[in-house]
Amino acid sequence: MSFELLSEPIKKYIRDKRWEQLRPIQNAAIERILTTNNNYILASRTASGKTEAAFLPILSKLDFSMSGIQVLYISPLIALINDQFYRIEELCKYLDVTVTKWHGEANRTLKNKILKNPNGVLLITPESLEAMFINKPYNVKLLFTHIKFIVIDEIHSFLGTDRGTQLKSILSRLKKINSGSFSIIGLSATIGDYNEAKRFTGDEMNTKVLLDRTSKEIIVKFRYFNNDKSELSLELLKDLYLSTKESKALIFPNSRGKAEEIAVKLLKISKLDNGHNNYFSHHSSVDKEVREFVEYFAKNNKRQNFCISCTSTLELGIDIGTVDQVIQIDSAHSIASLIQRVGRSGRKEGEFSKLLLYSTNKWSLIQSLACWLLYEDGFIEPPQSNIRPFDLLLHQALSITKGHSGIEISDLANQLNGNFAFAQISKADILELIYHLIKLNYLEKLREEVIIGIEGEKIVNNRNFYSVFRIEENFKFIYSGNKIGEIPFSPQLIEGENIFLAAKIWKIRYIDFSTKRVEVVPANDGKPPIFSGSTSSIHPIIRERILQILFSENDYEFLDTESRKALDSLRLDFSIFPIEDVRTDRPIIRKDRHLQFFSFTGTKINHSLQFLFTIAGIKNRLDENCSKFELEITKESFIQKWSELTNLLNDIDAHIEVLLENSPNLLDFSKWGYILPKKYQASLLKEKYFDFQDTAVFLNRIKFVSTE
Repeated sequence: MSFELLSEPIKKYIRDKRWEQLRPIQNAAIERILTTNNNYILASRTASGKTEAAFLPILSKLDFSMSGIQVLYISPLIALINDQFYRIEELCKYLDVTVTKWHGEANRTLKNKILKNPNGVLLITPESLEAMFINKPYNVKLLFTHIKFIVIDEIHSFLGTDRGTQLKSILSRLKKINSGSFSIIGLSATIGDYNEAKRFTGDEMNTKVLLDRTSKEIIVKFRYFNNDKSELSLELLKDLYLSTKESKALIFPNSRGKAEEIAVKLLKISKLDNGHNNYFSHHSSVDKEVREFVEYFAKNNKRQNFCISCTSTLELGIDIGTVDQVIQIDSAHSIASLIQRVGRSGRKEGEFSKLLLYSTNKWSLIQSLACWLLYEDGFIEPPQSNIRPFDLLLHQALSITKGHSGIEISDLANQLNGNFAFAQISKADILELIYHLIKLNYLEKLREEVIIGIEGEKIVNNRNFYSVFRIEENFKFIYSGNKIGEIPFSPQLIEGENIFLAAKIWKIRYIDFSTKRVEVVPANDGKPPIFSGSTSSIHPIIRERILQILFSENDYEFLDTESRKALDSLRLDFSIFPIEDVRTDRPIIRKDRHLQFFSFTGTKINHSLQFLFTIAGIKNRLDENCSKFELEITKESFIQKWSELTNLLNDIDAHIEVLLENSPNLLDFSKWGYILPKKYQASLLKEKYFDFQDTAVFLNRIKFVSTE
């Protein structure tokens, strides 16, 4: 029995907690972690005890009388670190093991204490690790020479992302300074590609997946309120209020502005109905202290109902206690995101998870339906590829050089070449990029060494350098000396304008543009703030399932009457096409000298098709929401040119370099891409924005189906 393998202090912890039995993932993890030195990915549903599954055997296995940090816990969120700290600290007290938080908001005295006497468990973010490598290279060696385990929480959030590449590079750098070897334990509830998760550790062969397939039943309902305006309809808001007023609910719209709109307007409706006042917003632009109050209220409030309108800030594993239901407004950005969100409800044993999906247009409805049906089939999107991240290699080259206060060029090249985050980038490319940095004065060459150059100092000495994602330039909203939150500059920032923020309405009294400070007072009416929206990339399989739904006669009991009507209407629109195979057949409609072509494929293939159409001289407009192209060409000419599009792929790099000259903003997804030489920018765009490999397959496979 796995319980008997644990150390006595850990057994006492379990007995004191009065656990009747260990969870399946805990039993499996205890047996494997205690008896092997492999890396493990612990995959099981939300609230299944993954944190304990990692720490129970780790704490039983290690001898904490040895010097140095022995366990490193890495989290994607500071809030998650703060949340998990108490959970891990309570467990570690049974062994008298120190647990320390290390991030920008953590106690400086405790940080200094761990620097003087490195020991125990350290909780940290990738950005804080990066900063430590740059600013405290001596302390990095002192702290991390004796690491035995690294626990990566919510590992799925790193897969296929720039932050993930940064973390992989840091893991590789930690391995280089470690006196022995360490095991990596990844935790996640939603992984679309277990092989990618295994590769993330840098040692795929010695990384095993422990998968608990036990699932919690989800009760799902769809509701439809057609709306072509920017703000939500009053009918939807009233229905949303009635659906949530007697429960503890999380509402996930797809933007911060919508989150504010929902929180403010539901509170207004509640006041008219003499309902409760516990309506909150929670997203990255709400001040940290305000967010922490919301989290504390949700976790510790046992009797009062509440409603939190939020974004991905509450998608990950921050403990906010018992939530009765989760509401998604319009289709989530991905199946993985949707399931991560619904996992926040029904966390107690024996409870169901409840999901209510609202849609405001037909295409959002059918995409939500496709995502739900694919989830029921067991499909979760694999992470996007990040095979040759040239931009992040530049970032790490600067980081390593700064941390060494100068380094031989050959040593820098060898370190990058041996870093498993850049395994697919050749030594020749690495050297070319190093000399490119020298040419641009980001690095300065002194004989055979390099130091940070004049241009490099400007970015490396900025705190924003530690993160590989863009940080918005925001204006701070202040009321009576207290910070409420912050929003980016927009035409709304005008004195006298009223704006929603932190679930309240504010009138702008004064704007100090030099300090980016906005003085506000409470108001009675206003508008949601405008934020720059993030674009999502839809997987091709989701679009194929949409097409399959359109040409099936299946009825779905979880759809309300209006949802059924909307679905029937879409099916009727497409019923004129004799589609036989959803993998190959695509509708095309002739309209005078114009065509409508429904590609029903993924976002990256659509981007690729649009680019090829433009190169071929076909004027086009893409509506990505419904995967439809408007083409200024005759049907006969289009079919002829379609057969020639694959030939354009032979010179695609040259075409992309021209595209980047005219549209450099296409690289805005990359924080450091602007530094790269043009050919490497083209490579980055091919990998992250386009997908010409799958597009070539699509071009050869597709048959056009029309009504003629």
